[in-house]
Amino acid sequence: MAALAYNLGKREINHYFSVRSAKVLALAGNDSCEYLLSSGRFLGEKVWQPHSCMMHNYKISEAKNCLVDKYIAFIGDSRIRQLFYSFVKIINPQFKEEGNKHENIPFEDKIASVKVDFLWHPEVNGSMKQCIKVWTEDSAAKPHVIVAGAATWSIKIHNGSNEALSQYKMNITSIAPLLEKLAKTSDVYWVLQDPVYEDLLSENRKMITNEKIDAYNEAAVSILNSSTKNSKSNVKMFSVSKLIAQETIMESLDGLHLPESSRETSAMILMNVYCNKILKPVDGSCCQPRPSLTLIQKLAACFFTFSIVGYIIFYIIHRNRHRKNKPCSDLESGEEKKNITNIPLSPLEILLQSFCKLGLIMAYFYMCDRANLFMKENKFYTHSSFFIPIIYILVLGVFYNESTKETKVLNREQTDEWKGWMQLVILIYHISGASTFLPVYMHIRVLVAAYLFQTGYGHFSYFWIKGDFGIHRVCQVLFRLNFLVVVLCIVMDRPYQFYYFVPLVTVWFMVIYVTLALWPQIIQKKANGNCFWHFGLLLKLAFLLLCICFLAYSQGAFEKIFSLWPLSKCFELQGNVYEWWFRWRLDRYVVFHGMLFAFIYLTLQKHQVLSEGKGEPLFSNKISNFLLFVSVVSFLTYSIWASSCKNKSECNELHPSVSVVQILAFILIRNIPGYARSVYSSFFAWFGRISLELFICQYHIWLAADTRGILVLIPGNPVLNIIISTFIFVCVAHEISQITNDLALIFIPKDNSSLLRRLACIAAFFCGLLVLSSIQDKSRH
Repeated sequence: MAALAYNLGKREINHYFSVRSAKVLALAGNDSCEYLLSSGRFLGEKVWQPHSCMMHNYKISEAKNCLVDKYIAFIGDSRIRQLFYSFVKIINPQFKEEGNKHENIPFEDKIASVKVDFLWHPEVNGSMKQCIKVWTEDSAAKPHVIVAGAATWSIKIHNGSNEALSQYKMNITSIAPLLEKLAKTSDVYWVLQDPVYEDLLSENRKMITNEKIDAYNEAAVSILNSSTKNSKSNVKMFSVSKLIAQETIMESLDGLHLPESSRETSAMILMNVYCNKILKPVDGSCCQPRPSLTLIQKLAACFFTFSIVGYIIFYIIHRNRHRKNKPCSDLESGEEKKNITNIPLSPLEILLQSFCKLGLIMAYFYMCDRANLFMKENKFYTHSSFFIPIIYILVLGVFYNESTKETKVLNREQTDEWKGWMQLVILIYHISGASTFLPVYMHIRVLVAAYLFQTGYGHFSYFWIKGDFGIHRVCQVLFRLNFLVVVLCIVMDRPYQFYYFVPLVTVWFMVIYVTLALWPQIIQKKANGNCFWHFGLLLKLAFLLLCICFLAYSQGAFEKIFSLWPLSKCFELQGNVYEWWFRWRLDRYVVFHGMLFAFIYLTLQKHQVLSEGKGEPLFSNKISNFLLFVSVVSFLTYSIWASSCKNKSECNELHPSVSVVQILAFILIRNIPGYARSVYSSFFAWFGRISLELFICQYHIWLAADTRGILVLIPGNPVLNIIISTFIFVCVAHEISQITNDLALIFIPKDNSSLLRRLACIAAFFCGLLVLSSIQDKSRH
């Protein structure tokens, strides 16, 4: 029990030290390799979280790709041998721990040209020194990575004597210059000794105490770190295994050797230290160098800088004018002259002001997710981390309710509310890592489908009722959807398809527009005079459904269309359009369902079949009760089916056809009772009005590493970090929504001649962007 108390005490001290030192290092500069090798914590039983950065879980193919033509050497005692086996099993899981334990163990994968050796040297003595010395000679084949460490044998053989510790210091002092020399061309790691669980140690190991281990570790750190006089040692201390052992040593079989899961964690850390800078995985931010600025990013930085300077100049001029025009008192009459009316801002000043604010916001985006200035951590899913926040926002949403201005089905307040609570649920889903829990994943898929359903419903309703197929409407919608994403593609150096939802709604908007705008243009005003036009519109919708089915089951045709230049520049991700095809196919019918629902609803409304008065049920009492019962049963049936899903790919195949069941069930439950239509949640509606900005901004300033991790602004305090980062994230999303609206008035004027001139400038801008992008791609290759 003394050992357990010792370990628990050390764990608290180490955690405090890690958090404190991390904050200091964050101010001085982010050295994520330092964090990876020295600090971290367990998120769950087996999930290790390095302090400040994200650790990638390497697959066999990735490990082989990274270590091709590499030689790795492990040199030390039985604990280093354990680490060697775990490391090799990342490359070859079938490799067995067999053979004489007290001898060298070779491993080689000839196909991948990877060589990993374990060299049995349980003591820091002349034998280990000679082995290391051979590698320092010019003719010797030097390992690319050297992992060394030993001490427990020295303690055991010499019964923990002080003379043995003195000899250890002398021996490691003689080895230190050799390791330092090797560290100039190879990666050299000295593994500090892990604590033991003294209660489980056998009699012949009782002399190996945690006090002795600490003394040996202090000697190793002191000598190796002082081996160079005027600079920092190149030999890296692998001390994180101590923290891992403090959490798991109680599970040891003999009190000395770590359980397999702990060894696997240490081996994966070694893999991240070496391979992250080579393969640059998105979810492996530890040890990754800061990406260099691209030509487009540099030009964007110049543009925003000029905008900020220009706005400051305009502001100073405007302020001076305001001072000159200030009212002054008439001394003779004792009256103050009337104040001059404030002059409204000119379009140029609004433009500069908007780009000034946008430039500052984009600088924050870049610092959060590209500059390695702030920390990042992996997600870890627990049921409480998802469902408790859901309950919180549900209570807030119910508390802030108001009466609607109108009581029609899916009125504006109601659709804003719907978008709002769905967006909040999706945000919680993303930050909690709930995609690993299949029932939650399937329900979130329905929420994404519901957004697309609203796209079909909303745009169809507008074109059907208004009959406005003018270019101004199209440009207005396209600008609203795509402005932020285009800016982020430039600033964050990401492809358009990376923000997959925006391409989805953009393409579907154009599909709706083309379907309804092509001859014959059928709108409600025309159809009211002749029912034949209703039939004509249904034929149009049937043809659209046929095209959707053809593209869904003809991947080749779909990929040929979207692989054509310049469409390929928009829809390719990692060199192909498969991801775009997968995303489009996953919700291929729901926009059509939204259009069809809008047509049926507006037709019933026109023929006064529905009762949409305040407090009135949508249908007669009997029909309303029946539809409510069917809707509730359908809603629950879908939830039961989604919760019983066992295979994601099989459920994804059914999802496009069945997601509309829960969507329609929700609409009927929300709209059939008159009292439900008469109120809405102003809390959810507020978020609904900025839902697009929330969805896009989360990629970089709430989540991190392109949504794979979590942004850490306040290290060591997860709750406070979430509160502060969420507040900033929501404020930024709201401000971007305002900026987009302001710029839309300038870039998309109602006057057609002015609009055409703006479109010509926008077209020239995108042509220039394509040229610069091509130059960048060539320079990268």
